[in-house]
Order: sequence, then structure tokens, then C-alpha cells
Amino acid sequence: MNQPLADAAASTASTTARPTRFRWVVAGLIFLIYTIAAADRANIGVALPFIRKEFAMSNTEAGALLSLFLFAYALAQLPSGFATSRFGVRRIFSGAMILTSVFTGMIGTTTSILGLKIYRFALGLAEGPLPVGIAATINNWFPPHEKGTASGIFLSAVKFGPVIVPPICAAIIAMWGWREIFIFFAVPGIIFSIIWFFLVTNHPSQSKHVSAAELDYITGAATPAQQSAAAVAAHKAAPAWLDKFVRARKLAPLTDSKSVFRSWNVLGCALGYCFQLGISNVLLAWIPTYLLSVKKFSVMNMGFVAAAPWVGAVIGNLLGGLVSDRLLAKRRKPGMMLSALATAGMMYALINSPADPVGYGLLLFATGVLLSFGFSAYMAYPMGVADKKTFPIASSVVNMGGQIGGAIAPLATGMLLDSYGWDYVFAFMAIGSLASFVVLLTIAEPVDA
Repeated sequence: MNQPLADAAASTASTTARPTRFRWVVAGLIFLIYTIAAADRANIGVALPFIRKEFAMSNTEAGALLSLFLFAYALAQLPSGFATSRFGVRRIFSGAMILTSVFTGMIGTTTSILGLKIYRFALGLAEGPLPVGIAATINNWFPPHEKGTASGIFLSAVKFGPVIVPPICAAIIAMWGWREIFIFFAVPGIIFSIIWFFLVTNHPSQSKHVSAAELDYITGAATPAQQSAAAVAAHKAAPAWLDKFVRARKLAPLTDSKSVFRSWNVLGCALGYCFQLGISNVLLAWIPTYLLSVKKFSVMNMGFVAAAPWVGAVIGNLLGGLVSDRLLAKRRKPGMMLSALATAGMMYALINSPADPVGYGLLLFATGVLLSFGFSAYMAYPMGVADKKTFPIASSVVNMGGQIGGAIAPLATGMLLDSYGWDYVFAFMAIGSLASFVVLLTIAEPVDA
């Protein structure tokens, strides 16, 4: 072999052998893209008090407007799951993100309440395929002992969007008005959807950025010597008392859509998520109004305090995923159940909350940490009960359950406010969180052996 050919062969071998970590680039893109998507849905919460000055509506009507997005988002989950299972993530995800950005911008151009409703509903349909696509990407791109962490990164993006929304929106409103919020937020999603299309393939085996060593690591073909300390830790047995409490057992994977819809483990997980996401969406949609109308905060104070629960939620999601993967041997239920109990307590604390911005902000921060500690587990749990083919469907069932609760809760909040008051809203959320805990007791914890 002549020298140029030998050098080329050596270079190719080196590239193939060199371990890459491109899956974490994918995780970074997941975080950035869903931060944008979460901001697109959250910005109306800050804009709502100003929208209501232009378009008169009752609390119930305002709650219905907020819930329209969520009902459409829930309706889109099952079709998105089947479509992703059949056609893969790449095209569906990128197209959905572009449409999400388009309808976000259209909200800022509306001249009627009917237009607001139509564009919010269309935004929910457009954004519907995104969580299913991201969950499928995590399932394909990460080994089992990293899926909880990757899910935590994704769900921290869901909460990081609301972190940046209140202060940015407050500044935009102060300089221009509420319409410019939606036009401003429409641009980044289009840019990052194009980046996703060209960088993230349906499976790491199709990516030119993934080495053979990384692919083996993702698929489980790596030798024991090549496994990381995290992988070794994830294979250690969980405490016997914990496994007994969470009903840990080996489960046969769900191999077809019929078995997914008949599985109480999937349906119970969806119902638990329904209650928890409802609480999250009430905080997201109504806290800015509460701070302005009840606590009498200024617009700027509202902007910073309304971000506090989502700063805590970012930390809670990341911490919950790491604890599940590294300390609890991939057990998902403990984090879910801890969140449910702790959130019920935090709702009681919010009834008797302080009136100063710092004190209230700290309380909301703690609420965000505790509420979100178990959220990554809801994303990772279906990975343990379904196979690769049926996972997008199982994930869409769980997410649809969550989004139905997320849609009903803001509407119910508006109705409670028109008839009763804020104390009843917080009590309503506490009862929902306790109901989530009871449901989670009834599902099994899937284990490898």
C-alpha cells in the first residue's frame, strides 16, 4: 500500500475508534429548542393582564383561552406518537417546530378574541409532536443509565422557558406592548429547527458525528471496561425496602399498540402526570395575574418573582434525573411520589404566603424544585415498559394524560376564582397532588432483572 493510502486508512481508523460524545450535543439542542417552545407557550401568561385590557373577558373566559392551547396539545399527542413511530423524528419534529414559531408570531397580529383562540389552538396542535419526538430521541440516543439525566435536561428546558419569559416580556411590554412579545419569540424557533434537521438523525447509527465506540456505548455493545462509572452504578441493586415499596419487578415489554392501551402501568403513569402537570400549568398561567392583582407587585417585580418557580424547576428536573440514574439504580417512582407529597405541602404554604417579593420568590423557588423533582421520571418511566417500536405510543399516552390535566386545571382555576377565591385554587392543587401520590402507589416499577 502506498503512503497516501496508508495515511488515509489510518485516519479513517482513528476517526472510527475515537470515542465521541455527540449525544450530549443532541441533549444541548434538546434543551435549547424546547426552551424556545416552552417560552412560546408561556409568554401568554405574562401578556394576559394586558390582553384583557384590550379584550374584556372574565376569569373563566381567560382560563378557557389559556386552556385552548393545552387541549389542542393533548389532542395532538396520540397522532404524533403513531406518526413518530412510523416515520421517525427528524422531519416531523423540524416541521412542527417551524409551525410552532409561525403561530406564535400570528398571535401578535390578531385583532379579536376569536383570532386569539384560533391561533392558540393552532399553536397547541403544532407543538404537540415535539415532546414525543424528543422522548423518542432520548430513547434512541442514550443508554439506559443516562435516560433519566437526559429526560431531566429536556424537562428542565420546559421550565427554563418560563424562567426567561417574565423578565423578557416585562421589558418588551415596557418598551413596546404585548403584541411584540409574540413576534419577538417567533424567530429563534425557525433557526433552531433547521439546525436540528441537519444535525440530529433518527438514530445515532445514521449520524456521521457518532463514532463506533459511542454507538456501542449507546446500544450496550461496549465491553465492561468501556462502561462508565455511572453505568456501573446504575447496575447496582437498589435497597430491598425501596424495591418492595415501589413494587419493583421484571416486566415483559409492551410490543404492540393494543398492549400499550391496556397497560395500567402506562395509564396510571399518565393519570399521575395529569394531576402534577395541572399544578405546573396553573402556576405558569396564573401566577403573573396573582402577583399583580393580589400581591400588588409592580410589573418588573412580577417579572422576576414569576420566574422563581421555574428557576427551581430547572434545578429540580436535573437533580431528579441524576438521582434516579446515579443513586436509585434507575428507579423512577420514588422521585414521582416524593414530588407529589411535597407539592401538596407547598400548596398549603402558598395559602399563607408572605407579601414581600423576596420571601414570596423563595417560596415559589422551593415549590418549583419539589414539584419538578419527579417530572423527568414521568418521561423515563415508559422507556422501561415499552420496546423501541411502541415507546413513542406509550410516551404519547403518558404525555396526553399530563396535557389533559394541564388543560383542565387553568380553566378550573378561572372558574374557582369567579366563584370563590385563591385559597380554593391552592387547596384544589393540593388535593390533586395527593391524588397523584395515591395513583402512583398502584403502578409497578420496571427493572432489568
